[in-house]
Amino acid sequence: MAWFKRTKKGLLSTEKKDIPDGLWTKCPACSEFLYRRELEKNFWVCKKCGYHFRVSSDVYLKIIMDEEYEEFNENLRSNDPLRFKALKKYSEQIKSAVTKTGMNEAIRTVIGTIGGIGVVMGVMDFRFIGGSMGSVVGEKVARAVDRAIELERPLIIISQSGGARMMEGVLSLMQMAKTSARLTKLHEKGLPYISIMADPTTGGTTASYAMLGDIHIAEPGALIGFAGPRVIKQTIGQDLPEGFQRAEFLLEKGFVDIVCKRSELRDLLIRLLRFFT
Repeated sequence: MAWFKRTKKGLLSTEKKDIPDGLWTKCPACSEFLYRRELEKNFWVCKKCGYHFRVSSDVYLKIIMDEEYEEFNENLRSNDPLRFKALKKYSEQIKSAVTKTGMNEAIRTVIGTIGGIGVVMGVMDFRFIGGSMGSVVGEKVARAVDRAIELERPLIIISQSGGARMMEGVLSLMQMAKTSARLTKLHEKGLPYISIMADPTTGGTTASYAMLGDIHIAEPGALIGFAGPRVIKQTIGQDLPEGFQRAEFLLEKGFVDIVCKRSELRDLLIRLLRFFT
């Protein structure tokens, strides 16, 4: 019996080809594999099912703002007033978040224009400790309100947050009252405030500035609420309605004014700003 050895690799070769990391992303909603460059061109929205991926503050600013804008109060940074430690020291969490995001806190505040109309804008970033609201986030929101009053410009805030930051205790909870009181001053000056809610917008953020806008806009499918659905279900001992706390459900119940695709958000804001101004 003669034995033959294959000298060329055939079509059935088991040799693995190296595919560079980061080229493809799996949609968490429909499991479709998406080419990242195409996903970016489509505003980080799945073309198959319309799922809106969570994106950074940089992406929102690029999508919405005109080319030139100026960030302010970017150097404000939380300390660790309670010396909080659970599985990991809070001070270490802050350092890790700063390294990961290149930001000093979970919100960026900028002055610029949208369609040539001057605005003051705040954009939260979920990558920074879940977009949680600590004392510095509350202070930056309050200062953004002050700047809008000073410049007599509309205020826009994009919320993307898990709620108040428990590592700062009552100092975090105080920000709910502080930001709400500041927004009252904006209202008294007759200046518009547009609140945009991305996925998720929950906890103390929802219970304060996120739900105090003159206009409430939500991205499709965004989770919006105070307590989470699992907590509510366990508390009341009842099954919740389908789609409970999602943007479309809140639109139906009157808690949200508009559910807007990310690709249409800039044009919508320009129309609203022209109406208000």
